[in-house]
Amino acid sequence: MRVAMIGTGYVGLVSGACFADFGHHVTCVDKDADKIATLRAGGIPIYEPGLDLLVARNVREGRLDFATDLTEAVRAADAVFIAVGTPSRRGDGFADLSYVHAAAEEVAAVMNGYTVIVNKSTVPVGTGDEVEAIIRKARPDSDFSVVSNPEFLREGAAIDDFKRPDRIVVGTDDERARELMKELYRPLYLNETPIVFTSRRTSELIKYAANAFLAMKITFINEIADLCERVGANVQEVAKGVGLDNRIGSKFLHAGPGYGGSCFPKDTLALVRTAQEADAPLRLIETVVDVNDARKKAMAGKVVAALGGDVKGKTIAVLGLTFKPNTDDMREAPSLDIIPALQKAGAHVRAFDPAGIEEAEKLLKNVEFVTGPYICAEGADAVVIITEWNEFRALDPDRLLTAMSGRTIVDLRNIYTPEVMRAKGFDYHSVGR
Repeated sequence: MRVAMIGTGYVGLVSGACFADFGHHVTCVDKDADKIATLRAGGIPIYEPGLDLLVARNVREGRLDFATDLTEAVRAADAVFIAVGTPSRRGDGFADLSYVHAAAEEVAAVMNGYTVIVNKSTVPVGTGDEVEAIIRKARPDSDFSVVSNPEFLREGAAIDDFKRPDRIVVGTDDERARELMKELYRPLYLNETPIVFTSRRTSELIKYAANAFLAMKITFINEIADLCERVGANVQEVAKGVGLDNRIGSKFLHAGPGYGGSCFPKDTLALVRTAQEADAPLRLIETVVDVNDARKKAMAGKVVAALGGDVKGKTIAVLGLTFKPNTDDMREAPSLDIIPALQKAGAHVRAFDPAGIEEAEKLLKNVEFVTGPYICAEGADAVVIITEWNEFRALDPDRLLTAMSGRTIVDLRNIYTPEVMRAKGFDYHSVGR
């Protein structure tokens, strides 16, 4: 089958490369000429383990190509995926659908014959209806179906998530579209991956509901961590005891500085706004949003307290800037709240991240960026671990202690054992332990 993928961001590029690996012919389209030039030259504009090899293999086999103009790709396509950004709109928190609407108008102008238009972007309930109306107005006599097919990709594990998913959700009431989507996902269908066929609006809501629930689990365990600190309990042991309950599960029960990234912050906010507009407010999710925002801001206070209540003139080494490991994504990362707050309190911040420095430099001012963890720790009064990259999990404590001028470590991801670190001579602080 022939696929046009509109948008070469995180979702579009990963999905396009994976569909090509299934044997389909995919053209990824983006208006950003520099990005397309990079892809054609063999470069990858985002950091995702294994994506460079996947893209190169399918380009070499002639199943994947790139374009700045969607005309040829859409006219030849059996399915056109809209995978453009839907950022939070400034001022009200609603999802900005301007890129989705623009893509729908452009697709409508050039599509030829029966075409399935698939919303892969994360969109509020009813967006499929809007896309259908846009296309129908532009091409009243055209033959098409609009389908919802939300993505469930974790940054850092996206290829595996696409090829070995928990489920595939497809929202359509059109039998032709249903059969086409089955064929697109045929390799997974043969592996008995559950494909949930439902109405378009239900499919759109499934994506938001799933992300809101996971954000709620993270926020829950973070609040339990605060309670653990007050009553002398260990949040990791609480999480283990709770997570062994099959009704709950252990995933997303890891205390830390709060969630960030491209999905949870904007999706929870968009769901809250959608619910308010529908006069069915989601009080639980509203609280999750508020608690998480407050938590990220409060983490700088935890660092200041660990240094005796005053960081003026002190050097703080920050390890990890991205919102999670194995990505260069800085969107809504806790570091964006923590570092400016430390600077405001008078600290000099030196930072290292294995993949995120280029993006961080655009967002953080007056930070000294360096090229390794021990360089970062050199002469520092404290080391703060914000992102749990693997290379931070096995730091040499003796080398670290020698490099630092102080002894304070604030481990916001609980990757070290308190007793071991204190025995090594560190003034060690973690979350909920």
